[in-house]
Amino acid sequence: MSLPKIGNLAPAFKLKNQNGEEVALKDFRGKNVVIYFYPKAMTPGCTTQACSIRDYKKEFNKLKTVVLGISPDSPERLKKFEARDELNFTLLSDEDHKVAEKYGAWGRKKFMGKEYDGILRQTYIVDKNGKLQEILTKFKTKDHHDVVLEYIKENL
Repeated sequence: MSLPKIGNLAPAFKLKNQNGEEVALKDFRGKNVVIYFYPKAMTPGCTTQACSIRDYKKEFNKLKTVVLGISPDSPERLKKFEARDELNFTLLSDEDHKVAEKYGAWGRKKFMGKEYDGILRQTYIVDKNGKLQEILTKFKTKDHHDVVLEYIKENL
């Protein structure tokens, strides 16, 4: 999988959110957008990452930034994740992983000695004009929000 080119328009998409409503990237023009791909709702690492974003929502709002979490989970599972962890941002369902493939966030993974294809934990930062500004591939789930906020404060 190849990553989209920084400086180009971010690949367009339209996906269902946790409420079954269609959400398109273009809906957020005029705001910075953080698109983060995560493997599976309600797992430990994904929960840590999502709860940190939830807890720093005011900081993201101050920076005119919207966060979109994308996983291959169904909208129903995303709704449970939202309710269980009181999440306050948009979760999107990419069940056929076509958007993840467009973004280069679908590929070979290794876990406990087994190789398989799955979501690569990656984050894409898109500016208010829809252009891809940064791709983050190296971070820990517990400080993901800090890395993203720092980048936005310094660069957008």
